[in-house]
Amino acid sequence: MSNDYAVDLLTRMTKIYSPSGNEEKISLFLADEMTKLGFIVHRDEVGNVIGEIGEGSPVVLLCGHMDTVEGKIPVRVEDGQLYGRGSVDAKGPLAAMIVAASTFVKNGFPGKILVVGVVDEEKGGTGIQHFVEEGIQPDYAIFGEPSGLEKIVFGYKGIVTVKVSVKTPSGHSAAPWLFDNAIEKAMEFWRQINKLHLREEKLKSRFYSITSCLTGIKGGNHSASFIPSECEIIVQLRIPPQLTPDVVFEEVKRKIDRYKATNPKVQVSVEMVDVAKAFEADRRSVIVRALAWGIRKTTLNYASFSRKTGTGDMNVLGNALKIPVVTYGPGDSRLDHTPNEHIDIQEYLESIEVLKKALHKLPDFVEKQEKRQQRDCNNN
Repeated sequence: MSNDYAVDLLTRMTKIYSPSGNEEKISLFLADEMTKLGFIVHRDEVGNVIGEIGEGSPVVLLCGHMDTVEGKIPVRVEDGQLYGRGSVDAKGPLAAMIVAASTFVKNGFPGKILVVGVVDEEKGGTGIQHFVEEGIQPDYAIFGEPSGLEKIVFGYKGIVTVKVSVKTPSGHSAAPWLFDNAIEKAMEFWRQINKLHLREEKLKSRFYSITSCLTGIKGGNHSASFIPSECEIIVQLRIPPQLTPDVVFEEVKRKIDRYKATNPKVQVSVEMVDVAKAFEADRRSVIVRALAWGIRKTTLNYASFSRKTGTGDMNVLGNALKIPVVTYGPGDSRLDHTPNEHIDIQEYLESIEVLKKALHKLPDFVEKQEKRQQRDCNNN
């Protein structure tokens, strides 16, 4: 597969505007394109595109998302950079997976490769959740997100997003000392959540500790003469692998109970509006070793490893299927969701070589691991 085709594919993908909920056009495009490349292709009922190569085992899943955040960016190439919404997050990694896997259509693969483009990663995760519920059971998985050419991501934090509603008796703004202000009370409670920590954390680590962010606030009256009597805030807590969402949410509720005990005139309620469990993969797994080998052979540098404070589809599949899984792809994740989103074309092309080499080497690593496990069993 030529470099010209690889760049052309990513350019065409980037030109298709596909914010979450509007993925049908790119879904149909990729289904047609992968069919032309020799994949066996189908689209499922939520719009995920699934392309297959080969049969048998091991079954390797290469999964990326087709949707982007809102906001169009004119697609252009300038100084070796491809600009456009989704070029980094995450059409670049998905295109790299499609091109890398397509080389095995003619060359053959001792097992099966599944290339999946999922919908709705940026919002509700409908695509990956449906894929998991379909019962497809890969042996190994690589998720396409921008890690950078020489970096492998093996951990993501979890999420607990809460909506806190505060109500107070209203009064005249000329006598603020007589009445509680719902907005001020909501801010008091936000400051308590912002200090929420549990003994299981490692406070010096951004990955292994809880972080909180106030992401929304709604309150006040139409008239400036009234003291605000209602306020609603949205707070997102990012949680480490050693804590579950339920444990963190229970601690939020305990804080509310304590707050209400000292503020009897204030009504406070909370609900959990989004949740995802953290996930940390085994750095010693064969999929990690195969990718690290591909990076070394392509770039002549050793792979580096990282955990991200964000959350991705790897959380859902890794926790559900309990298989070796990792995240890899070209692009600088600091450009995610920005108006300046762009990807280095040479890095994108080299990431395709990394994936090709990793897929080629993976069966060897699997075979060696199985022999080692067999020897261990015999020795015991």
